[in-house]
Amino acid sequence: MNILALLDQIPIGFVVLACVTLGLAPFVPEPHLWEKLKMLGAGTLTKPIDIFDLFWHAWPWLLLIAKLARMALSRQA
Repeated sequence: MNILALLDQIPIGFVVLACVTLGLAPFVPEPHLWEKLKMLGAGTLTKPIDIFDLFWHAWPWLLLIAKLARMALSRQA
């Protein structure tokens, strides 16, 4: 099975739920993803735990982008 077939099998609802929960957690005082992106922009994202945290909170959003792009491309074909 190739990676695109696997991407097609993941339900979009699951991906959206992962974005809302894991992608935005914790909600207060600000989502970790937003905090880590600000650190990346400021050049202060240097600790391995912060880099891991960025990846951990960003993967649902990256998966959503890939899923939506795949859905858009399959509609055009």
